[in-house]
Amino acid sequence: MSINEATLPAERVNTSAWRRSRLGAFLSQPVSWVFVIVSSIIAFLSLYPTFFLFYGSLTDAPLGVPGNFTLQNYVRAYSDPEAYSLMLNSFIFGIGSAGLSVIFALALAWITIRTDAPFRRLFELTAIIPNILPPMLVSISWVMLCNPSNGLINGVFVKLFGMEKGPFNIYSMTGLIYVEALILTPLAFLIIAAAMKSMDPSLEESAKTLGSNEFGVMRRITFPLLRPAILAAATLNFVRAVESFDTPAIIALPARIEVFTTKIWREALGSFPTNHNLAATYGVGILFIALIFVYLYRRFTSQVESFSTVTGKGFRPHQIELGPWRYAAAGVASLLLILLVVLPILVLALVAILPYYHVPTWQTWQNLTMSHFEYVWATPRVHKAFLNSLLLAFISATACMILASLASYITVRTKLAGRGIIEGLVFIPWAFPGTAMALGLLWAYVDFPIPVYATIWIILIAYITRFLPYGLRAVTSTIIQVHKELEEASIVCGAGFMATFRRILIPMMRPGVMAGWIILMTIFLREFSATLFLYSPGSEPLGPLLYFLYLDGMRGRVAAIGLVISVISVVLIAIAQRYSRWDTK
Repeated sequence: MSINEATLPAERVNTSAWRRSRLGAFLSQPVSWVFVIVSSIIAFLSLYPTFFLFYGSLTDAPLGVPGNFTLQNYVRAYSDPEAYSLMLNSFIFGIGSAGLSVIFALALAWITIRTDAPFRRLFELTAIIPNILPPMLVSISWVMLCNPSNGLINGVFVKLFGMEKGPFNIYSMTGLIYVEALILTPLAFLIIAAAMKSMDPSLEESAKTLGSNEFGVMRRITFPLLRPAILAAATLNFVRAVESFDTPAIIALPARIEVFTTKIWREALGSFPTNHNLAATYGVGILFIALIFVYLYRRFTSQVESFSTVTGKGFRPHQIELGPWRYAAAGVASLLLILLVVLPILVLALVAILPYYHVPTWQTWQNLTMSHFEYVWATPRVHKAFLNSLLLAFISATACMILASLASYITVRTKLAGRGIIEGLVFIPWAFPGTAMALGLLWAYVDFPIPVYATIWIILIAYITRFLPYGLRAVTSTIIQVHKELEEASIVCGAGFMATFRRILIPMMRPGVMAGWIILMTIFLREFSATLFLYSPGSEPLGPLLYFLYLDGMRGRVAAIGLVISVISVVLIAIAQRYSRWDTK
């Protein structure tokens, strides 16, 4: 008897024992290996920059240099008297922007969903159209409208009424809150409108049967049911405002209004010598605030589900007949549409064809020019920025959707014991402010064995890490609608996990995957907060290019590039709308 024949039974016994063990049974399934690989990638993307953000705040050495543990950065950052005004400004900015955006969104949602005001479908476009404009361009357009020295609206007031100076000053806390609220209104509208559409009208009809008027129904029934959605929208918008750098970069920095993100910018980029340790310390502070409020947001959204009154029967929300007041309601919605969409696009279009930025006169119309568009067409730096942004958007969106598809399958379709880990890991970048994540990535990759620091690839890593939750949400909502019978039939026919995933699930999920992919493309084309901290001269995308052209006073060129970005975004959103079938077909 040979040696192999003698050892064969023992090997079979060991193999059988291994397969019988829980770990062996777990790893014998192909989907388990997918779970291990996907969770490892997401864990690395989420935890690695988080760890190094804390490391940067707890070391006494500059970026890329080994140092010693210290708490001195925290003592210096938060014992400074300016820190209190910084936190106060951030909270005023966040609460003001979130509150005003919710008021705008509530009015718009109520008019478009619950009333018989004319042109309601047109007003619902406020949830989609703002996605075509980068938030930074919205801020720039309002600066060109309400700049105290040469804003177009102020100029019109001065000429019409003979005033010494215009009545509006965008370089103020009020202006900062107002512009950020306009940017955040579509997000609040989506949350509140979804809650309004899911309300069962029988509750309101019961109240009316018992003698309550429309105002009483609204006060006692409608708004109590909407309260969790309103709180969720306000909480989410507070986080988005506090972490935003687009509007503060355009308005707060010139106005010398210090908030968390402007302070991080000053310490990491805007001062000499730079102090990345102090910037990381402020980054930890803003991350801590964001985590608290994102936790509150998840609590409120869970309450929205518990307050849901959707049942199996079909119904339409109760529509309030306003009589002659419906035209007034349409006027309010039109005003919001003008503020959110029409004015920013019109001012950008006007400035793009003016030879230089000024309040138009009769002579202006004889000197219109296409020179700014010719600059876009003929300048290699602009071509390079478009190429970088499109390359980043394409690769990042593709990688995000592949990861999101696999992660969504594991969390929705499988009963693996550790699938909740993926949900928890994805939650971290969802709460991570862009500026804080950028600082964490700088510290994490400055000495990384693979040289990604100061290349375009570190921006790509930031995009995938931060926006993976958006892709996950798009895919999860689609995969839930795919019945398991199709997968089971594939498995019965002998197909393995990968064959079933490739031939059954991916074709069935294609609408959601394509829609999520295109929405991510538009987000990446407009991204600015993290990109500004991570880009290098050879990898300049559109966000930093627009910002530095604006700082150089090239407003016509900024407007022309912004309009080209908007056209690209319109095309992408139209394709996404076709695939995701947002319209009721």
